[in-house]
Amino acid sequence: MAKSAKEAKLMSTRNDVPTNAKQVSIQVLQACLVDTIDLYNATRQAHWTVKGPNFIGLHELFGTFYADLQESADEMAERIVQLGGTPVGTTQALAAGTRLEPYPTDLHAEQDHLRAMADRYGVVAKTLRAAIDQTDEAGDADTADLFTAASRSIDKKLWMLEAHLPA
Repeated sequence: MAKSAKEAKLMSTRNDVPTNAKQVSIQVLQACLVDTIDLYNATRQAHWTVKGPNFIGLHELFGTFYADLQESADEMAERIVQLGGTPVGTTQALAAGTRLEPYPTDLHAEQDHLRAMADRYGVVAKTLRAAIDQTDEAGDADTADLFTAASRSIDKKLWMLEAHLPA
């Protein structure tokens, strides 16, 4: 069994973020990486299966969402490496570590997808805001900044999803 990010030995790096801050940031980054990859996969599921009068608009919207999530996941994984850690994005790590509810694979109606997506984007938005605070308090302003950018992006996507839902 792999060591947790907290127990993992750091790889040598000239990055001068204090070791304790690196350990906290790597742990928080890994948790958010797993959630982001899971959200990416859920968004692709919606992209592939959405049906309804607004199909093309939602299909394209979900496509841009998962492209952005792929970039965000890459930034998180690369930050883990910059801090001397090893990102883990395997299917097994995702299944064991995600904080998101499993995405239903029997959804097709656009409103059902929009509600399911909004629920998951809301969870990720909340965890990203917590990640900002955790990494800032640990003394890693750069990682906190990475999470701030990710948080703004997720909040915007959540707003777009909610704009399609009845008040």
